[in-house]
Amino acid sequence: MKRRQLLAAGSATLALPVPAMDFAPRPAPAAIRASIDRIIDIAVGIRPFRAHGPRLQAQHLHGKTVVHHYGHGGSGWSLSWGSAQRALALVQASGVHPGERIAVIGCGAIGLTTARTAQQAGYRVRLYAKDRPPRVHSSAATGLWTPDSRLIAQAHATDAWISGWEAMARDSFKVHQSYLGLPSGPVEWHDGYVVSDDGFDSALPGHAGEPDYPDLYDRIADLRPAGRALSPAEHPFRSPHVRRFTQLVFNIPAYQRLLLDDFARDGGELVQREFQSPRDFARLPERLIVNCTGDGARTLCADTDMTPVRGQTARLIPQPEVDYALIYRAHNCVALPRRDGLLVAAMGEHDFGSSDLRPDRQQSEDAVRRLASLF
Repeated sequence: MKRRQLLAAGSATLALPVPAMDFAPRPAPAAIRASIDRIIDIAVGIRPFRAHGPRLQAQHLHGKTVVHHYGHGGSGWSLSWGSAQRALALVQASGVHPGERIAVIGCGAIGLTTARTAQQAGYRVRLYAKDRPPRVHSSAATGLWTPDSRLIAQAHATDAWISGWEAMARDSFKVHQSYLGLPSGPVEWHDGYVVSDDGFDSALPGHAGEPDYPDLYDRIADLRPAGRALSPAEHPFRSPHVRRFTQLVFNIPAYQRLLLDDFARDGGELVQREFQSPRDFARLPERLIVNCTGDGARTLCADTDMTPVRGQTARLIPQPEVDYALIYRAHNCVALPRRDGLLVAAMGEHDFGSSDLRPDRQQSEDAVRRLASLF
């Protein structure tokens, strides 16, 4: 009887209506303290744009096998691991076997990930570089996952090339996920906002001399959450049109340091050396060389298919409470929440085709002022 009474009481309790739970509304994004006196650093790098897309090709040159692996435009960090896997396939096809030592030239995003990919496949690797982080072009990148940024001209984006790009992007994305949750935060997910004065249907203005680029986003749309439009009550920005998105962000200083530490831990050697011409390859003791020289290949290999694209970023004093990216559409302004500071990027009118590495403080100050106008 006592058991039946307990069961009956339990049933009655379960039958009671459950009140709806009130969840706290999503907090408004913290305002960015966008003022020019908070700029702590300005960095300039060169994106190695190649009209036909990245060069992935094996060549016999001066008694060596050279695997060319460069020309990733603004997609170097984003595509690095997937592209490195394709370069490794060329290494393996050349007849050089795991256990042998190979050379990798270049210490940017492509060089570091190529060296690590080769080590993981069992090769011993010696890395040759004129400079090392943070004195490489990859150190000046924004750090947003953009696998289709200034990567290939529309005229050369065949169906076969696009399929290969998609495979590279997916493979690289998979490896990036393995770096989530580490103490230094080399890779993190962040929400972001795209803000527009006129809506999102108008075409974006291009820059002088730039080609048309293929629209590749739909091929990998499943790799991140779908964005959505926000009502004015859901955001603090002055512009009327706002969309929220979610995207990967690379904390580049931490990422570079982790890759260098892992490379050294697994027996990698780093040698400082500058190469003036491909004939210098013949002086290396390794019989296979992976050429990851980025924009340097423009002169080193006399690659006329390449165009330098200047990029400048400014860092503001870190604001830990600002954990979102912000893109001011059609106003050439991007802000990212990196651990080394709030990164503010903007492209100048004549940066396409420019290899000028001199910082332009006025360009960064103007971008910070445009950012401030949103709050």
